[in-house]
Amino acid sequence: MTVVDDVRHGAKVSIWNDPKIRSVFFQVILIAVLGFLVIEIVLNTISNLQKLNKDLGFDFLSKSAGFDIIQTLIPYTSSSSYGTALKVGLLNTILVSVLGIIAATIIGFVVGIMRLSKNWVVSRIAAVYIEFFRNIPLLLQIFVWYTLVVIQTLPAPKQALNPFGVFFLSNRGFMMPRPIFGEGAWMVLAGFVLAVIGVWLLARWAKQRLFATGQPFPVFWTSIALLIGLPWVGLVLGGFPITFEVPSKTAFSFSGGMAVIPELMALFLALSVYTATYIAEAVRAGVQAVSHGQTEAANALGLRSGTTLRLVVVPQALRVIIPPLASTYLSLTKNSSLAVAIGYPDLVATGGTVLNQTGKAIEIVTIWMVVYLALSLFTSLLMNWFNSRMKLVER
Repeated sequence: MTVVDDVRHGAKVSIWNDPKIRSVFFQVILIAVLGFLVIEIVLNTISNLQKLNKDLGFDFLSKSAGFDIIQTLIPYTSSSSYGTALKVGLLNTILVSVLGIIAATIIGFVVGIMRLSKNWVVSRIAAVYIEFFRNIPLLLQIFVWYTLVVIQTLPAPKQALNPFGVFFLSNRGFMMPRPIFGEGAWMVLAGFVLAVIGVWLLARWAKQRLFATGQPFPVFWTSIALLIGLPWVGLVLGGFPITFEVPSKTAFSFSGGMAVIPELMALFLALSVYTATYIAEAVRAGVQAVSHGQTEAANALGLRSGTTLRLVVVPQALRVIIPPLASTYLSLTKNSSLAVAIGYPDLVATGGTVLNQTGKAIEIVTIWMVVYLALSLFTSLLMNWFNSRMKLVER
């Protein structure tokens, strides 16, 4: 009699043949083995460190760093602590990652749509761009952008480009006016926040109006008017509390204003141009996944090609684009650690300097892993939320 026959006749089945119990047993064994390995590694590490007279701990973070950082988003001097230095590196990493994600997304969407163009020249230009930049290692591109484009191609400070009379572009970086916030500047910020809320409410209302009546509303231009108008009202009511410090040229450099260092320029360009190739391919795949019947139906209703793309094709293509887009954003954030190759003071570069001065290798590597893990998890959660909002809902 088989096990199946035993079950049918109500016979007692052995514990080992119960799939649920067997599954739990193997999981417990696996967890026990992994726990044993982790404990052995930790104990062995502690033992080796004790033999070398090294103690684990993060007390060094409160000690004076003793080195300068060329770009800081928060107050920092050489007398600041190692912890502050790592915060500066973290903020620099977040800065270049956010800027790179925004630029790469814009470039990628444009190139992806160009790749599908019926114009042969436009399509070929997009294809060459994708194949060229995607197949060159990112580290090499960073070196090329830094040495050949930023340092060698841009002029020296004496011959710096001076667009609009308030900006300077040279191999020392990009100089721009620095905003100075006085009393009443909060009114400008309040106007901007209200404008953002207004744009969100307007978009929801316009969508409901479109579904109810079929009549579109000029959301884009109305949103631009809100984003400009409300902060301007706050600026006027606050008595123009925001002024700008305009940079000026000196004998060998610049004074005043706000500087974008050449390392940031090169890293931003390399990350954006390289990552945009993968986003472009994801966009192309997403658009091609939309049935041609959708486009034909939109054309039959008299919609223009741009309106069809914006209201019919892209919303449906997003469900295919978003999953690989999340992975691409994660890769860009982690690839920003290559900044150490050109001296951009990101988390890895500043952490490396701290490691060399303190010898706290395990602690610094742990900080690196925890921070990049946290950034990746936050990005994943954000993209998963966005994906859930954009997915098609069956009725």
